[in-house]
Amino acid sequence: MEQSEVDPEVLAEERDYEAALRPKRLVEFEGQPRVREQLGLVLDAAKHRGSTPDHVLLSGPPGLGKTTLAMIIAAELGTGLRISSGPAIQHAGDLAAILSGLDEGDVLFLDEIHRLSRPAEEMLYLAMEDFRVDVIVGKGPGATAIPIDLPPFTLVGATTRAGMLPGPLRDRFGFTAQLDFYDPADLAGIVAASAGKLGIRIDEQAEGEIARRSRGTPRIANRLLRRVRDFAQVRGHATAHRDVARAALELYEVDERGLDRLDRSVLDALCKLFDGGPVGLSTLALSVGEEIETVSEVAEPFLIREGLLVRTPRGRVATRAAYRHLGIRPPATMPALFDDVE
Repeated sequence: MEQSEVDPEVLAEERDYEAALRPKRLVEFEGQPRVREQLGLVLDAAKHRGSTPDHVLLSGPPGLGKTTLAMIIAAELGTGLRISSGPAIQHAGDLAAILSGLDEGDVLFLDEIHRLSRPAEEMLYLAMEDFRVDVIVGKGPGATAIPIDLPPFTLVGATTRAGMLPGPLRDRFGFTAQLDFYDPADLAGIVAASAGKLGIRIDEQAEGEIARRSRGTPRIANRLLRRVRDFAQVRGHATAHRDVARAALELYEVDERGLDRLDRSVLDALCKLFDGGPVGLSTLALSVGEEIETVSEVAEPFLIREGLLVRTPRGRVATRAAYRHLGIRPPATMPALFDDVE
């Protein structure tokens, strides 16, 4: 189902669940111990000085907790939180309106900050550094720049593509945090905490089963937990134990390694239709009936991280690990380069 076809009520329900499961304080935030300690020092030092913390850049793949950390920063500081995103700010005037509405000490969270328009980006430089914006009034030779002073604020930017951020913008952040994928132990802790908030009875083995299939991502872990809960309730299981979790996840086509239907379709096509490759991205996407962006941005990153697929100058190539995962024999002519990249 395309994103545009998703029922708005379903999306609203998903957002409500995510909001209910988010930790509210830094001490409640599971995983990312180095980032948690570093950010705690930044916030505590600012509170001791009675000043506004440095601007914070949160970088990492989707679903790892960037929005949650932005909310935690505002909660720890006891200040207001304004939320917007790069794609929503198309003009400098849009950003000026947001900035001029901030109160002293507020936290402004800009998701997908790498997608800011150039005029808004240039305005943000001055706002971050000098807490001031220049609003242009009029056009042509008669245009006048009116400076507007801003109260001190903390910008929290989030990006999934830090390399797309211009150097001048990146350099204006006082603290940059790189969020990494979670290990299964941390994810199991997140599943346990979320189960408690949702009132789900679940044992440790089932928590571990969900964690192992969550692709290192808390958002996916919470989503799978809700599907296991649905399965247990409908099938009459008072407790979601390991067998219940396995049966539920198999029903929803999430295998023991975390691959879903799309991932397996890509591997199946690559290994069975194209003898392991190399094959071009557009051909591979066409063979599984998906858009190129869906294959390259949704399926490929995880398959590459799992050592199941490799990008080469000639196209996508399956590894021996991919053949083993599918339970089929690799071709005898497979290059040694792809013997084992697990």
